[in-house]
Amino acid sequence: MMDKKAILIGIAGGTGSGKTSIAKAIASDFGKSEVALIEQDSYYKDLSNLDFEARAAINFDHPDSVDFPLMKSHLADLVMGKNVNIPIYDFTSHTRKKETMLVEKNHIIIMEGILALFDQDIRELMDIKLYVETADDIRIIRRIKRDIEDRDRTFTSVIEQYYKTVRPMHIQFVEPTKKYADIIIPEGGRNKVAIDILRTKLMTLILHQKTEL
Repeated sequence: MMDKKAILIGIAGGTGSGKTSIAKAIASDFGKSEVALIEQDSYYKDLSNLDFEARAAINFDHPDSVDFPLMKSHLADLVMGKNVNIPIYDFTSHTRKKETMLVEKNHIIIMEGILALFDQDIRELMDIKLYVETADDIRIIRRIKRDIEDRDRTFTSVIEQYYKTVRPMHIQFVEPTKKYADIIIPEGGRNKVAIDILRTKLMTLILHQKTEL
């Protein structure tokens, strides 16, 4: 068993479920230098070898669109206390940017994304596995708002993508990972009781980790 230097938390759930809110709620209890938030979206495969039309047609809600081997390698390094350079993904062009983001040693690593609990090897690195469950109508409204405001998408394209790939992939690949979660959290960051339970569990893990150093 490897001598871990950091605690890894995985947060999964459907698009717009409130995964980021949970991550921020956890991070707010600790200093910025103690928590690193990593998004699954950073690990979309680089599609620069394809023309734009072909890139835009990729099903980004399918597990095949994610570079899980690179994600696993980076997470394994982070839990061992090493620095890594995380890819930066450009959602307007569907390619990785040339620059990367340096993530340095932290006490807590949070990996969040719709497929955060999909890969078995990555799950085995995690100390806490969470699944955020939120009603479908709330999730799609959040998705529409995000894609239009942050990713330069049109309303029509967002709705078309939702029915074509987002919803069926959620049913086929995302929701089934709920069975791997240690805790299922309804309503995301608004669930104060769940946040308090997480806070207590984290403090216990941190104390245990310090006693072993």
